[in-house]
Amino acid sequence: MAQDTPKDNTGFTLPAPASAPPAADAAGAPASATTATTEAVPALDPASTTDTSSRDTLIGGVVLLLLFIAFFFAKNAYANGLVAKRVPPNKANASGWWLFIFLASLATGVVLAAVNAHKFLAPLFMGPLVLVGLVALLLTFTSSRR
Repeated sequence: MAQDTPKDNTGFTLPAPASAPPAADAAGAPASATTATTEAVPALDPASTTDTSSRDTLIGGVVLLLLFIAFFFAKNAYANGLVAKRVPPNKANASGWWLFIFLASLATGVVLAAVNAHKFLAPLFMGPLVLVGLVALLLTFTSSRR
């Protein structure tokens, strides 16, 4: 009995193609049918019709701002931990700021690579960020000595 009743298919359905070649032309000229289908392929590519660079940059900027706020709290916790280990407060504070600079340069490189890897993974952008990060990491530990 259940086989006699039609089922309602409310699942996923594909949309109709934007430009379907007529059946009469497809039988008469197969070369023109392949041309029509290859012309429709770029129109179906959503990346070619939508520019998301400004949205991606905005999201990356918000993520970077939130990370900077978290890094500021980490800087304060690191400096307070050094003061608890009998490091002078001015050296502990300087070491905390160097840690903040290291983390900020690392996060900036990661966010830039996520926003537009083709543009920002170039040595012109990543070279200075890596250099600043390494110098800041070195100064983080050398400035925290007693």
